[in-house]
Amino acid sequence: MDAISWSTAGPAIASAFVASLVEFVEAFTIVLAVATLRGWRPALSGTFAALGVLGLMIVILGPLIGRLPLHLLQFVVGVLLLLFGMGWLRKAVLRAAGVLPLHDEMAAFAAESAELSEEARRHHSSMDWIAGLAAFKAVLLEGIEVIFIVLAVGAGRGLLGAAATGALAACIPVLAVGAILRRPLAQVPENTLKFIVGVMLSAFGVFWTGEAFGLDWPGGDLVLFALAAVFLVTGLVMVVALRRPEAEVAR
Repeated sequence: MDAISWSTAGPAIASAFVASLVEFVEAFTIVLAVATLRGWRPALSGTFAALGVLGLMIVILGPLIGRLPLHLLQFVVGVLLLLFGMGWLRKAVLRAAGVLPLHDEMAAFAAESAELSEEARRHHSSMDWIAGLAAFKAVLLEGIEVIFIVLAVGAGRGLLGAAATGALAACIPVLAVGAILRRPLAQVPENTLKFIVGVMLSAFGVFWTGEAFGLDWPGGDLVLFALAAVFLVTGLVMVVALRRPEAEVAR
């Protein structure tokens, strides 16, 4: 793979890895809450059922994407990536500035556990089914986002394999560490990861949209790094401009 190819494949792998890592951590937190309260059987049943649905989606979507005209694919993917990335970047900036509270996996675990416990008091006989459904929903929703990210950063330039590799590489450490610790992965710097993902996806979004309109980017694929730098600097400036004292956030 030459230098230009690596300059494109590298950001694709990194974007898919970091974004998928966030999604896997969030899904694992809910699955762990289900397993803690009702055992691993409903948690794993819901998880594998969701994985089956996700696999079917991949089988269906893969061939369809390959049939789309390249410029149309680049335009659709570019716009969606830009909207998706800017959404992540906006929330990450607001959380870093103290406007929004940081996402807490321990709090999410406690909230999910409390919700399942409440359901247990209401529906004793069907609680395992409800717990499995909670795991199914969590894995399915987060998995759909992972599939979208992989397709978005990999479609149109032959990088689906690279993006899928990044996503798979993110899944392995989450499952390994989670299986060993058996508690929420609260130490993962989720907001920092979302900030990075927002920067990367936004850069890809601008790049693909420009290519869809036939724009000849100066430097070719290397312009991705320049675009990412623009979003990074803009995001950091916005954090400083919007930053609020902790006491004000607490009120």
